[in-house]
Amino acid sequence: MAEPRVTVGQDEAGAGRGEKEAKSAPLKQPSNEASRPAQLGLPPGSQLPSAEPSPSPSAEGSGLLSLPWEMVARIASHLPAQCVITVLPQVCHALGNVGKDSTAWQLRARRLTGPRASFPVGPRDGFDWPSACLEMEELIACWTGQGERAAREAEQAEREREVERAQERQRDRDALAEEGIGEWEEVEEGRPQVDEGVEEVGFHEEGVMAVPWDGEELMEEGEMQQDREGDLPMGVGEGEERQEAAAEAMMLEEERDDEQGVLEAIEVEERVGVLADRDGQDDIAGPRLGTDGERNGSSRAPSPPPALERLSLPSGHIAEVNSVLLVGGDGAVCASGSRDRNVNLWDLRDGGSTGRLLHTLGGQGLFSTHKGWVWCLAARGPLLASGSFDSTVRLWDLGAQGAERGLIRARAAVLCLALPQKDVLLAGTYDKKVSVYDTRVAEPLVKSLRLHSNAVLCLVADEQYILSGSKDRTVVIYDRRAGKTLQKLQLSSYLLSMCYSDSEVWAGDNRGMLHAFSMQAGFFKPLSQFDVGHTSLVTGIHRSPGSLYTCSADRTIKVHLPCAPPRTLCTLHHQAGVNGLSVEAGVLAIASGEMCVEVWRARR
Repeated sequence: MAEPRVTVGQDEAGAGRGEKEAKSAPLKQPSNEASRPAQLGLPPGSQLPSAEPSPSPSAEGSGLLSLPWEMVARIASHLPAQCVITVLPQVCHALGNVGKDSTAWQLRARRLTGPRASFPVGPRDGFDWPSACLEMEELIACWTGQGERAAREAEQAEREREVERAQERQRDRDALAEEGIGEWEEVEEGRPQVDEGVEEVGFHEEGVMAVPWDGEELMEEGEMQQDREGDLPMGVGEGEERQEAAAEAMMLEEERDDEQGVLEAIEVEERVGVLADRDGQDDIAGPRLGTDGERNGSSRAPSPPPALERLSLPSGHIAEVNSVLLVGGDGAVCASGSRDRNVNLWDLRDGGSTGRLLHTLGGQGLFSTHKGWVWCLAARGPLLASGSFDSTVRLWDLGAQGAERGLIRARAAVLCLALPQKDVLLAGTYDKKVSVYDTRVAEPLVKSLRLHSNAVLCLVADEQYILSGSKDRTVVIYDRRAGKTLQKLQLSSYLLSMCYSDSEVWAGDNRGMLHAFSMQAGFFKPLSQFDVGHTSLVTGIHRSPGSLYTCSADRTIKVHLPCAPPRTLCTLHHQAGVNGLSVEAGVLAIASGEMCVEVWRARR
């Protein structure tokens, strides 16, 4: 296959002379060639080493590297980000510099988020473009279409339940039909024996007229009716004929009901696909033809398996799960806190469809992890903290199989936690305070801050700043080093969940809206708010440079690209409200109001 050539303002003969001159005298290059190292991002005065392998089979430099740098960057922007980061640097030094060009990454991000979206939402200074683009590509590959697949699976399960209900109804009809036939056979043989002193009653069946056993009553009814042919009163003989006719009518009605029930069951089974195996056996005997004479069936190859697998952890709680947290760095262990007052640790490393319960955390003399609802969790390294409505924070050592490490007593229900540093714990409580604790000492309380006029509902922090949201509809930024409040921002709604990553803060409020803020050099600035389709409380949010996850009490989980406005890739519908989520190493875990924890991760 001939190699494509690029001609810029010269004929073929001139191009040939230029190539020969470049080959014979490589040190005497035109001025545009002298500027190529600077275009490729190399230090001034450096030249491309001739010994390095070239991406072009041509030894004359007329391949990919002969193109303008903008064209090379544009071509590279269509390669997978993983290839640009890991493969191109091994090809040659010049192509390795493609991964260092922020312009190329911005072109890629624009193609991923769409031309009308703004990305990133916050400050661009120091933004990690390669990591963001790599994460967005992986997110798109995994989650696009996942909501439709989950909906189809839910619909399939519902249809299977419908088949089971139809089959159950059919069994009930069969049982009733057998009982009815037995009673009518007894009637045909003769009048059943009735114990003395017991009132005689007629046989009643739905949809069939009741036939009394007493001949006198039948005679009285016959006198009130007229015979169709002769307008004569019905006597006892006609009553017996009426009885037999009613029996036959009931039998025919039951047969029609049975037939209709079987047809309904078959129709439901065909919709679900239960009869697929049966159809396959028919095809073995002879192919079935459609209206066009071709074999009835799809010629398309089977679709590949989804990129994600869903795990439903075994029922380890007996009440709603309020919080969930992935720990360990690779999403291998999951902690769940519930209204049953327990914290469970789950092992997700098994390859099965369910995780394995490792421990239910508990101290000496405790029948449960806490004495009240477990409302929040936080972790850093091997340290796990659990906050409860019993006004305590308990510390656990994950490196020692969940052994109890300490107890912190607060003065009100603990609603949110943060571990910004190894031995520093922050707690937001119902009594409007944010408390700072040192987990290493016996008297851990360092400082208690009264920053709000209502309960503190969400909390994030780094080594210097504390950001807290309250039901009083305010967000407060506190400088730990300076020991003072920097800003207090009044909102029109109150925040329930918050995530602080790099220089961006994302939060969800009680109306289903998302809020984006920038946090730079201690200055907190509202950027925008977005309606992504949630209709109730946003109970959980996670943001990273290339991903955005949200969950809500409206029974949905949404996966977005973190641009403005967010690009929603997937919406998962749950059977109950979702109380929280956690994301780590591409693994998503949610806390459900159905007393369970569900996990989505890459298929293994």
